[in-house]
Amino acid sequence: MAKLIFFLAVQVLFLAAVSSAGDDGENFARTIDRKLLGLNKKEKLTHFKVHWQDILSRPNPTSIMIQPPVKNSTTYFGGISMIDNALTAKVPTNSTVLGQAQGFYAGAAQKELGFLMTMNFVFKTGKYNGSTITILGRNTALSEVREMPIVGGSGLFRFARGYVEARTKYFNAKNGDATVEYSCYVLHY
Repeated sequence: MAKLIFFLAVQVLFLAAVSSAGDDGENFARTIDRKLLGLNKKEKLTHFKVHWQDILSRPNPTSIMIQPPVKNSTTYFGGISMIDNALTAKVPTNSTVLGQAQGFYAGAAQKELGFLMTMNFVFKTGKYNGSTITILGRNTALSEVREMPIVGGSGLFRFARGYVEARTKYFNAKNGDATVEYSCYVLHY
């Protein structure tokens, strides 16, 4: 037994010496087989629609301003809102919740209503439960259709890419509540 422990200790020390010897920081990346990550499968294109419920008016809002816009801005420029918005199956806020949109949007345009959207769609039901897609892009909120890129994902959407089309379905100018339909086109393995 003592010989086995000694042998294992020598092996550990040998591996530590070999792995640290000559490490000049240039060997941090390596090519790996795509099969190890499941990338040998045929890529799929999935389409789905969800409704993004941006609620500012209720006692428990799903969108809160964490940085006000600059003084005298008519476009929300410089303002930042953090979101945890429900993603529902239909336009009414009480329809089936499919997941959450978590992230933030920031006023990024001085001459028009234009936002930087940074959010994860976190799915909480059905086949995609636990999977996410990540959206990062420009949203000119007064345009009829806005297109934003899907830059990644996790779970069943690992290595995702694609785009979303956003269309405002409801907007209350008095309290700021809005419902936006997101039509999502996702390439994934």
